Amino acid sequence: MKTLVHKFVEFIPEKIEEGILYVSVEYRTAVHNCVCGCGNKVVTPISPTDWRLTFDGKTISLSPSIGNWSFECRSHYWIINNLIKPARQWNREEIEFSRKEDKKLKKKFFRKRKKKN
Repeated sequence: MKTLVHKFVEFIPEKIEEGILYVSVEYRTAVHNCVCGCGNKVVTPISPTDWRLTFDGKTISLSPSIGNWSFECRSHYWIINNLIKPARQWNREEIEFSRKEDKKLKKKFFRKRKKKN
């Protein structure tokens, strides 16, 4: 698969069609089937501490990359302007480091928000 077609929806459908990136702005979530063809559903929460979604009026990009480390396929790719851009596989150390850094950044983000309120 080289591209995804985006589809804005209120609710993510039960049956996810191949090649479609479903986006629920209301629920701040994007969902698609893994682009490797393994059939796993990939859920990307849209938030300051997860993924950022960019819609330019014609195409969608998600950032950061999609790393399906919990799937057997362990696929890794970017979605940029509806195009799938393959990324290199990460080793276990890189995955663990990234997960730890994610936790730290989330903790820091929510600690700052709590202080503001």
